[in-house]
Amino acid sequence: MSEKRRHAGNGSARGSLGLRADCASCFGLCCVALPFSASADFAIDKEAGRPCPNLRQDFRCGIHRELRGRGFGGCVAFDCFGAGQKVSRQTFGGRDWRSHPGTAERMFQAFGVMRRLHELMWYLTEALTLRPARALHGPIRRVLDEIEGLTHGTPEELAEVDVAARHAEAGALLVRASELTRARARDGRRADHAGADLIGARLARADLRAACLRGARLIGADLTSADLRTADLLGADLRGADLSGADLTGAFFLTGSQLASARGDSATRLPASLARPAHWRDRPAAGAATGRSGGSGGRGRR
Repeated sequence: MSEKRRHAGNGSARGSLGLRADCASCFGLCCVALPFSASADFAIDKEAGRPCPNLRQDFRCGIHRELRGRGFGGCVAFDCFGAGQKVSRQTFGGRDWRSHPGTAERMFQAFGVMRRLHELMWYLTEALTLRPARALHGPIRRVLDEIEGLTHGTPEELAEVDVAARHAEAGALLVRASELTRARARDGRRADHAGADLIGARLARADLRAACLRGARLIGADLTSADLRTADLLGADLRGADLSGADLTGAFFLTGSQLASARGDSATRLPASLARPAHWRDRPAAGAATGRSGGSGGRGRR
């Protein structure tokens, strides 16, 4: 990895590493390789390796603009971290699974491996931006370089990658980086909710500064106006959680996929590297909720 890439900002580094999904350059791999289970996130059951019925011949989604309303919110939230286009265009050199059906099984297997490697690279890249963890930046860069090298392998080489071992090595560094960052953020006082069952929890206005929430199950939790500054949210399940008015400034190891699965509004404060999901609502202006208009005391327009 070049020095320019090593010291680039979070967004530019991820861009140079190809960690942002580009569906237009992919052969719809997530719509074929992955299984769906009928649930709140997916309207249908679909076996791994079978194309979604909404996938068109040009590898585009036929209901892309209506996914959430048609019961496919899980598709909206999914992020391959750029693995799809790399497997499609680099690993298989632009040969798609429809025109070359003999490549399908290997392509889908490579996609699974590539996505896990790219996800690790996403987190390691962010860890390099955590200043309190700068003592670990050397080992983090080394592991990031090694994993990036693996992503340029052939389908056969990718199939031989010990993803679990790579995950364990990178994971240990990410845990330590989190500890150092959160210790600086709150004078060593840190709530540990890693892996906690917080489904439907009432955490409105909760002080969760510098908390460890990695792997926590926060499905449907009320986090309105909660203080989540500098919290570790790696792998936290935020499906249906209400983040309206919450402050996630400086929260780390948070992904756009997690935000897309949650609810929020225009008052939710996010890390600079993440965009506000399109389905989040705007918070009404003062007085709008009661139907008041400009101090006239009359009813608002219907």
